[in-house]
Amino acid sequence: MKRILVGIKRVVDANVRIRVKPDGSGVLTDGVKMAINPFDEIALEEALRIKERGGAEEIIVASVGPADCQQQLRTALAMGADRALHVQADGVVEPLTVARTLLKLIEREQPFLVILGKQAIDDDNGQTGQVLAALWNRPQATYASKLELSGESARVTREVDAGLETIEVDLPAVITTDLRLNEPRYVKLPDIMKAKKKPLDTLTFAALGVEPRQQLKLTRFEPPPQRQKGIRVKDAAELIDALRKKGLL
Repeated sequence: MKRILVGIKRVVDANVRIRVKPDGSGVLTDGVKMAINPFDEIALEEALRIKERGGAEEIIVASVGPADCQQQLRTALAMGADRALHVQADGVVEPLTVARTLLKLIEREQPFLVILGKQAIDDDNGQTGQVLAALWNRPQATYASKLELSGESARVTREVDAGLETIEVDLPAVITTDLRLNEPRYVKLPDIMKAKKKPLDTLTFAALGVEPRQQLKLTRFEPPPQRQKGIRVKDAAELIDALRKKGLL
């Protein structure tokens, strides 16, 4: 069976204003709306479109994180994924551990394509896809803004500093998605109800033979500096007067 594996991450909703804990130990998440990482949502949408065009038979979504991740996995199932895999993990999980975990899932499920978001909006590491490709010893194409499958290869247009670059990679491969690849679909209530009956399996690191290691230590979180308010003026005379008062003229 031709399968696509999509990795998703639970993050604070992109529309929520982030607040740092008073002691600087992390970000406040109690009572905060959580969602699928936007880049991962784009990755899932692309996998669904490939399946709708007849390019795949099954879409599997996987997430590594706490029990609450199942809420986002159910959302992914409501979007159209066929199965979900949840690898239980509490605390901070680094990209290398996630990549090793996804590699074990790849060995179990044998997908012909793995699609991930290019980065997560919480830590902005942007490492998991590249590390996974190296561990899997398969080609990678990052920052995809267009993806075309043809037989045993994938043609990927990616955004680079100088413009657009088109590359071709053999399958199986790892693709990471950029914002302009597509626009994810809205989830409808009937699909949410159907998702409750779709399989969602919970696994552990031990069951997969993965030893989580924390190689980085987060010492302190600080909010960004507050932006200074600009000077509002009605005309040039007020601007000159304001600058004089500030000693700038």
